[in-house]
Amino acid sequence: MLIDTHTHLDDARYNDDREAVIARAREAGVEAFVSIGCDLTTSQAAVALADHYPFVYASVGIHPHEVKHIQDDWYDEFRRLAKSEKVVAYGEIGLDYHYNHSSPKEQRDRFREQIQVARELNLPVIIHTREAQEDTIAILREEKASEIGGVFHCFSGDAWLAKEALDLGFHLSFSGILTFQNATALREIAKKTPLDRLLIETDCPYLTPVPYRGKRNEPAYVSQVAKQLAAIHPECSLEEMQRRTTENAKQLFKIA
Repeated sequence: MLIDTHTHLDDARYNDDREAVIARAREAGVEAFVSIGCDLTTSQAAVALADHYPFVYASVGIHPHEVKHIQDDWYDEFRRLAKSEKVVAYGEIGLDYHYNHSSPKEQRDRFREQIQVARELNLPVIIHTREAQEDTIAILREEKASEIGGVFHCFSGDAWLAKEALDLGFHLSFSGILTFQNATALREIAKKTPLDRLLIETDCPYLTPVPYRGKRNEPAYVSQVAKQLAAIHPECSLEEMQRRTTENAKQLFKIA
């Protein structure tokens, strides 16, 4: 069995066939999904999906692209949403200096605020970082995020970031990027990541893995990430990799 720890099931690209997408994933052995919040609307949608499906869980939070839109009442709404037992994490949050849709200073300030809210709610954090490795690690340390733990989602950083994240007690989640032909360095990092810190995800509808590149991604394809991880951990069979990543997700997100 598998757990896709990072999906955007509320995305409009699933509006015509969401039930079929979920059914295909279940048939492929995906026993649970985490649907991710990126702002207030998507957080509400993620919780609604989690309330509707017993095997879907949710996170709430504000993606660094969207922090410029934060309204005064958003954090109180996240606190309300987080009262649901189906909300298992806070995120995705972090820093993204590649696009700078929100200014770097505003991103840093809101990142700190959101870690503080996550600590208040005792929820692990889901981290998005792009071209901001040093600031991301520094803020996580300063805000004592290791006390709640979390995951660097869609990990695509370098060996330095992997070590720093692991030293903080965080998990690394690998996506379809791991299957790309040019991802040799990333596969080496995944190979060196302890088995008890590995998670898998699709980040669907984005980052479709080989051999489905060019198509819309969906949770059923998380099996390809598990296969790639098993291939680069020769001491671990596919069945064992599926079991270990599932156990890791259940432990981090407190999924029964």
